[in-house]
Amino acid sequence: MSEQPVTVREKKAPASPGNEGKVKKINAPNPLIIIAAIILFGAIASYIIPAGSFVRIEDPNTGKMVVDPDSFSYVEQNPVGVFDLFMSVSQGIQESSSIIAFLFIIGGAFGMMEETGAIRTGMGTLVRKMRGREILLIPSCMLIFTLGAAFAANNEEFLAFLPLVLSICLAMGFDSLTALAIIFGSVAAGYGAGCTNAFTVGVAQGISGLPMFSGIELRLAVLVVLYVINTAFVMAYAMRIKKDPTRSAMYELDRLRPVTDEISGTETMTKRHVLVLLTFLVTIVVLIYGVMEYGFYIDELAALFLIMGVVASVVGGLNPTRMANSFMKGCSNMLLPCIMVGMCKAITIVLTNANIMDTIIHFLAGLLDAFPPALTAFGMFMVQDIFNLLVPSGSGQAAITMPIMAPLADLVGITRQTAVLAFQFGDAFTNCITPASGMTVSCLAIAGVPLKKWWKFILPLFALWWVVAFVFLTYATMTNYGPF
Repeated sequence: MSEQPVTVREKKAPASPGNEGKVKKINAPNPLIIIAAIILFGAIASYIIPAGSFVRIEDPNTGKMVVDPDSFSYVEQNPVGVFDLFMSVSQGIQESSSIIAFLFIIGGAFGMMEETGAIRTGMGTLVRKMRGREILLIPSCMLIFTLGAAFAANNEEFLAFLPLVLSICLAMGFDSLTALAIIFGSVAAGYGAGCTNAFTVGVAQGISGLPMFSGIELRLAVLVVLYVINTAFVMAYAMRIKKDPTRSAMYELDRLRPVTDEISGTETMTKRHVLVLLTFLVTIVVLIYGVMEYGFYIDELAALFLIMGVVASVVGGLNPTRMANSFMKGCSNMLLPCIMVGMCKAITIVLTNANIMDTIIHFLAGLLDAFPPALTAFGMFMVQDIFNLLVPSGSGQAAITMPIMAPLADLVGITRQTAVLAFQFGDAFTNCITPASGMTVSCLAIAGVPLKKWWKFILPLFALWWVVAFVFLTYATMTNYGPF
């Protein structure tokens, strides 16, 4: 999943001769500090930004309460006091209880499945079998990693496979940038599509009042397009480097790296592992069918994932004690994102109680009204993309921005589903370049790739992602991508 802070201790820094043996600790900023700063900033803003309010009316088509665009008026200032500021955190956690419970159950269920070792072994087996068929390694690995990111919100899990992928890429005549691109390209495609990603799309749709995982048809199309573009980009680069290794920006640094065999210790697939993976596959199929045909929402989806965890544990050979321990371990991994969701809700509470939330929405609507609807949606994406540089947590970003973006979508005449699409693009793409992401700095540390060299490599692909976002957001706007 994408929410866990990561600290990596780099065993060897290959940046220059004589650097061997140095140990460098790289820490990503704790996102709670950033969220706390935003809460404080919101409280201070309550003394500065004029208070205002919209009238909410019921939409006859959807039955949802929406903003009346002509009803904005300024109201009496209501600044937030110090005690109210601290009390908002407790209120935020309470008001986010349904989402927090959902995230805990999802985390516990995946913790049970991961305890079986099926995911780790399956991916390791795939990479190992591709050795000697180097060009097939890239599309095969990226397909599996992309599907894991899109349907199971895998992200930090791929850290365990980076040394393996890196070792094979170097042995096959590629470079360390190729290995990083396989991982980050897969995550960007999977999170950009977010087909059944409970931590990004699920949270954003829940806040926006949309049916959980609705609109999955278009997101599946996004998944295919991003996978094809990313795979083609990485394959073209890898073959160019294989033909002439000196063209790699990492050529000198990779030559200093001792090539180790990371494959020999990898576990082999068993029948139990296969059954666990089949359990996961069946769960995804049932989930998609349930969402599309029966409107499954938080409670139904939580039950479905819990069933998956129990069945996977049984067929995976876990005894009751390991099942319980792995469930609790998975829940503990969700502690940070759950606290972040509650704290982010506190931001909404502070802005709403101070009567400045609607003022902010009114201001943003005025800025976006000057643009055609397609560019309005793309403007939302740009705001999300930039904001994600500071808050790379998907659930945290959704909890902060969607209370603003959902009513803003109502005001500027685009669907809330389109606003969610803009969010998921914005959340996915900058994750691979922001130094605030634990996943990013950890992967760069493991691969020994300087941040500037990584930026120079990935920016052309990043530009292609923006093109994809523009095309799909334009389509979503033109077709009133819904249900609303």
